[in-house]
Amino acid sequence: MKKILIAIDGPAGSGKSTTAKLVARRLGYVYIDTGAMYRAMTLKVLNSNVDPADETGVVALARRTTISLVEGGDLRVFLDGVDVTEAIRSEEVTNNASLVSSYPAVRELMVAKQREIGSEKGCVIDGRDIGTVVFPDADLKFYMVADIMERARRRQEELSGSGEELPIVQVVRELAERDRKDSTRETSPLRKADDAIEIDTTRLTIDEQVEIILNYANEATIGHEEMQRK
Repeated sequence: MKKILIAIDGPAGSGKSTTAKLVARRLGYVYIDTGAMYRAMTLKVLNSNVDPADETGVVALARRTTISLVEGGDLRVFLDGVDVTEAIRSEEVTNNASLVSSYPAVRELMVAKQREIGSEKGCVIDGRDIGTVVFPDADLKFYMVADIMERARRRQEELSGSGEELPIVQVVRELAERDRKDSTRETSPLRKADDAIEIDTTRLTIDEQVEIILNYANEATIGHEEMQRK
């Protein structure tokens, strides 16, 4: 069966990362969480006492930083050889990730790594510019959206699980600001690719989201096999 490349984009809290991870597992594909890579870079900036607004300092730091994603049941994120999978989900990292990821040189370094990992088909990759910039020729592209209140509820639940309690009003405000930054940045802004399939996850369960994408993936691979037999 032909292996394909699946790109999933969308704003924070739309469900793309969880869905992408499960789709990859069901298909036996490699999963690439690009957001985790930018979060890891942001954590490095914060831990190094570099001002996230200092583009020159951030880029210089990025050039001597190693970020890797390791499969093994759950995806683990390593920063300079140290497992930071949990640390990158902090509120401080979240609030600074959009700024750090907006710098063209940082994105250039990360995109090169993402393309290297995804060069072999049989991959599910999620982020904010996958279908438009990183892999514009992906076999399948999805753009996931959801009502901001639902996205905030999900984010609040995630934070609570890591011991951080924030009022929903604050989470909504921070998500709205992150959306603004991501969609208006000069380099690789968040937007739906012209040929992406939009999925509104507001009232969908994770299982339903996964099944929708798997159905499209099966159609794409079966269609290719039938063409090969003709």
